Amino acid sequence: MPEASAARPEGGARPRSVALVGPQGSGKSTLYEALLAAAGGAARRSADPRSRIMGTELRVGHGAYLGDPWAVIDAPGSVEFAYEAACALAVCDIAVLVCEPSPDRALAVAPLLKQLEAGGIPTIIFVNKIDTLGEGRIRDTLAALQPYSRRPLVLRQVPIREGEQVTGYVDVISERAYRFRRGEPSELIALPAAMREREAEARSALLEVLADHDDGLLEKVLEDAAVTPEEVFRPLHADIEKGAVVEVMLGAAEQNSGIQRLWKALRHDGPNPLVTASRRGVAPEGEPLVQVFKTLHTGHGGKLSFARVWRGPVRDGQQMGGVRIGSITRFPGGEATRVAEAETGEIVAFGRLEGVATGATLLAAGPAAEPLPFPQPPEPVYALAVTTEDRKDDVKLSGALQRIAEEDPSISVEQDAALGQTVLRGQGDIHLGHALQRLAANYGLKLNSAHPRVPYKETIRRAVHQHARHKRQTGGHGQFADVKLEIEPRGRGEGFLFTDRIVGGAVPKKFIPAVGEAAEEACRKGPLGFPVVDVGVTLVDGQFHSVDSSDMAFATATRIGMQEGLAKADPVLLEPIDHVTVTVPNDYTASAQRLLTGRRGQILGYAEKEGWPGWDEVEALVPQAELHDLIIELRSLTMGLGTFRRRFDHLAEARGPVPAAAAAR
Repeated sequence: MPEASAARPEGGARPRSVALVGPQGSGKSTLYEALLAAAGGAARRSADPRSRIMGTELRVGHGAYLGDPWAVIDAPGSVEFAYEAACALAVCDIAVLVCEPSPDRALAVAPLLKQLEAGGIPTIIFVNKIDTLGEGRIRDTLAALQPYSRRPLVLRQVPIREGEQVTGYVDVISERAYRFRRGEPSELIALPAAMREREAEARSALLEVLADHDDGLLEKVLEDAAVTPEEVFRPLHADIEKGAVVEVMLGAAEQNSGIQRLWKALRHDGPNPLVTASRRGVAPEGEPLVQVFKTLHTGHGGKLSFARVWRGPVRDGQQMGGVRIGSITRFPGGEATRVAEAETGEIVAFGRLEGVATGATLLAAGPAAEPLPFPQPPEPVYALAVTTEDRKDDVKLSGALQRIAEEDPSISVEQDAALGQTVLRGQGDIHLGHALQRLAANYGLKLNSAHPRVPYKETIRRAVHQHARHKRQTGGHGQFADVKLEIEPRGRGEGFLFTDRIVGGAVPKKFIPAVGEAAEEACRKGPLGFPVVDVGVTLVDGQFHSVDSSDMAFATATRIGMQEGLAKADPVLLEPIDHVTVTVPNDYTASAQRLLTGRRGQILGYAEKEGWPGWDEVEALVPQAELHDLIIELRSLTMGLGTFRRRFDHLAEARGPVPAAAAAR
């Protein structure tokens, strides 16, 4: 890894960062590469084309445009890796939301628009693949997007057409026209006469929005006076910086069209990092302060902690978070380069910050007393039970899973002792499949995976009286105990209860605790093979021998009585029922309801999701056994937009045939 100078890049401007976010397939990664190529170097394409297509990896690249240093973060587009995008947005100065020009794809952008709006993040929408617009109209795309954003979407450019082909654009601020040139910067041309009316219409709409926040501009608009480009740039920059409007630009990253103009908009409208730091709650003065937003374990380079330097400088070898920095790395053109220090505003990777987790806010002495806000991982919606093919790898697996979860906090690992399985939980089959691939590639682990077992329970439906005797004669003292038990069902959720009604010393008090402990132990596995719940056991009578009776003898007699008694008490299988809340666009509400009822769900109702016009939340009670692949089918029905959250609600008798998972137990 080469060593680079720590000096600030030419121009003297503070380093800024832009996060590229967008739905899968929007061309976001192609835009990342085009931006870096235009900022001083060729971005390295992902070595795994499938990973690039599926959007499974967060990438960071550095470059300088017109002397201004920038970090470009390419956030994964797949909904299953949305947490990576949320982490990138937590540390950027401005976001570029990449979308396609089709109004039919607007719904896929809605969650990101909401997320950006909620975070108050300055945003530019880049309508990519403008060359595929065909007979469509960009104003229709904006009309489809606007309902999902409370911030006005202001069109900065209008496309120039020759027939059905988009050949360039008009900038509605400068009122200049440009022709696209594949692989090269756009060419300035005369404004086509046929475009004057449309350009004036778009410029008027832009001015009306900006005038709402600028009295000077409002006065000119009301007087129908001429407005210079400089008089538009100033309020536009101010409104973008404070998150009041969203600027919309056009281009085709694959053809390198619109890239220079996007860079100029970022350079002009991207907030100073000190402004972003203030918005995040970082005071301008004080000791160095950084925030980790991504953790990566590399094969030879050890642990890398990608971080935003909110307050610098930070030097190689100094203490951050109470841990010595092992290295500082920048990524010019996407390639790793060691540097001596990082200044305020930079995105860099620190080496060997052991014990420092994603989201941590660090000062030199240790973790910050008041950490900066950071997104919480989403609740898991998919799970796999994993086992090693070779039992000798079990210890190795434990450490590897810990590292995988450290790299991606939206993955959690659960050691379920009751069911005897290691469960990996995450955001979908692709998400966990990618984790298994990393475990194989990075740690050499051969794993088997399966659906996690369902934590079935059992209970009884009628009371029984059971007599049991344990008598054994050996060479010395024998073993003798006699118990009479009442075993009866209790209310759902009341648990296990042991009592006694011994009178006259039929069973000495010193042996009674052993009876209670053995009765409870016998409930760990009932006649159907599962833990028994909601059962009351009463010791009503018994006999003892002054020499041969003991705790062990009474425990053995009790276990015999419980085993025989539970089998006679009409045992029944109980399955866990979860309260499920499904969130979908309301076009898919009926489909979601059918999906839930088809999985033995009981619909409780539905309502519009608060603050999300056009989206519904459907509530239902669904057997846990039916939820394993719910997210796969739900996303298939809803263009990948549907999701759900769940919580355990109650146990209920399993209806119909015994579920396969239980029968195979």
